[in-house]
Amino acid sequence: MKSRVTIDARCLGGGIGTYTYHLLEGLWKYGNGFEVQAITRERDKAKVKQWCPLVTVVNTPIYTVREQWEVPWAAKGCDLLHVPHFNAPLFQPTPLVITIHDLIHITDPEYRTSFKAWACARPVLGLAARKAAHIITDSEYSKAQIIERLGVTFSKVSVISCGVDAEFIRMSKEEAVQAVSAALQIHESYLLYVGSLKRYKNVSTLLKAFAMLRARRDIPQRLLILGDTAQGKRELAGECAKLGISARTDFVPYVAQELLPKVYAAADVLVMPSKIEGFGLPVLEAMACGTPVVSSRAASLPEVGGEAVVYFDPHSPEDLAEAIERVLNSKELRENLRAKGLERAARFTWKDSVEKHVEVYQAVLG
Repeated sequence: MKSRVTIDARCLGGGIGTYTYHLLEGLWKYGNGFEVQAITRERDKAKVKQWCPLVTVVNTPIYTVREQWEVPWAAKGCDLLHVPHFNAPLFQPTPLVITIHDLIHITDPEYRTSFKAWACARPVLGLAARKAAHIITDSEYSKAQIIERLGVTFSKVSVISCGVDAEFIRMSKEEAVQAVSAALQIHESYLLYVGSLKRYKNVSTLLKAFAMLRARRDIPQRLLILGDTAQGKRELAGECAKLGISARTDFVPYVAQELLPKVYAAADVLVMPSKIEGFGLPVLEAMACGTPVVSSRAASLPEVGGEAVVYFDPHSPEDLAEAIERVLNSKELRENLRAKGLERAARFTWKDSVEKHVEVYQAVLG
């Protein structure tokens, strides 16, 4: 009989959702030697079932007390449970693998002093790390933090990078521009940011840098900010008004998945200003679409970008403005970044990621 691996797939939104969905898809496509069960919510059952015939519905939200017994009950009979976040059931009887993408909840000033961090994230992270038979993370940066902050051994943590979706490919920029113009009514060239608007994403520094470029050179590009966090948008919109760039800045909360590669491909530059990142998927997606990337020299981002990115100090709007200006001013640099980015992005595949997950499962099961 095959061993049964159960994956908690109740969170299919955001970065964790992308990771979980591709893990299920890959286990189905590439073979794995296991019987795979997914635990998911009713609303996502049909989506999950196309890659995993064995689906159990648990509608309990994540980060709740109820999931501590409802998830183990749903996983009853499995040989290994994989939870793709730190909200792991602490009384799971069979071996537990958890993925900790980052430690933002206990390292970022915005979170670490909050009640939720002290009452939930800190104790649960520590307990989950000790309970787990093995921990998976996305970057060497996160692995070092997990070892230092959670007190686990080096051998207990494996680094497995995320992959880039096949839909993110180099395409005709003219066609991409036309698609974005029709869908978003943006008819000028633009600089692009993709991600949430939480403070550690450091979008404020990008706004300041953009205002400097407007004042210094009156650059023709607009600034497109793709992503949403209600409080973050209010704060950033207010900052745009103070900086005098509201008329040149577009906030778009969401685009359809099929449009996203075109949004990347139509951009003159992707800017990734984060102070903290467990991986930094937009950097990889932009490079795969042939878009030059300017990124902060922080956290895991240099691991993703390598030598295919222009870096800047995330605490310096001036440094960011200069980095963007360098890219905009040099066709040779843009072509060099484009070529290196395409080559680097090709190294990150979900197939490779899934195969490494299977190796972890096999090692844990002996």
